[in-house]
Amino acid sequence: MLEQHIQQHFIDSADLHYQVSQEMSESVASAVYALLACVTSGNKVMCCGNGLSWAQAAQFAAMCVSGMERERPELAALVLDNDALAQAQLGSSLTPEGLPQALARQVRTLGQLGDLLLVISADGHDRALLAAIEAAHERDMSAVVLTGRSGGLLANALSETDVLMRVPHDRSTRVREVHQLVLHCLIDGIDTQLLGEEE
Repeated sequence: MLEQHIQQHFIDSADLHYQVSQEMSESVASAVYALLACVTSGNKVMCCGNGLSWAQAAQFAAMCVSGMERERPELAALVLDNDALAQAQLGSSLTPEGLPQALARQVRTLGQLGDLLLVISADGHDRALLAAIEAAHERDMSAVVLTGRSGGLLANALSETDVLMRVPHDRSTRVREVHQLVLHCLIDGIDTQLLGEEE
């Protein structure tokens, strides 16, 4: 019984990956080009996420710097800190009104024209991430947003120069599984554009 339950997870995940592959390929390619334009111009990618998506944002930043499967020069990327200490220090107070500004303040402090903000959220409704996108726009930065479901508040905050990659599924676990593959596709796409196809 347990083995069948586990197998169903694999089947459900594979089905969703297959269903969204064609739908998402265009937006993922657009994100690759946006990221590539940023890093080849000497700018940096600032990555952020909420909850478990923060770990994926940190992993993406690490793959930009250290690579994934191929040797290449380091690409400038960093993950914004959203832990309790950073929120206490940057949020002015631990009130609900202060906390959403912790990420936005980091964007306003570190972000510059030509930088890019990568945002990862399973549901698209995190107000701290929304504030970060708004701060990026204040700095004339573009945003690449990876989300799920309808895209939520984050999708509604995007400008014409931003890229939305949305996994149209309600279950956060499945959404994050696709997000992981998308992040690998982004790094591989950048590497392919910089280094050519692998033989």
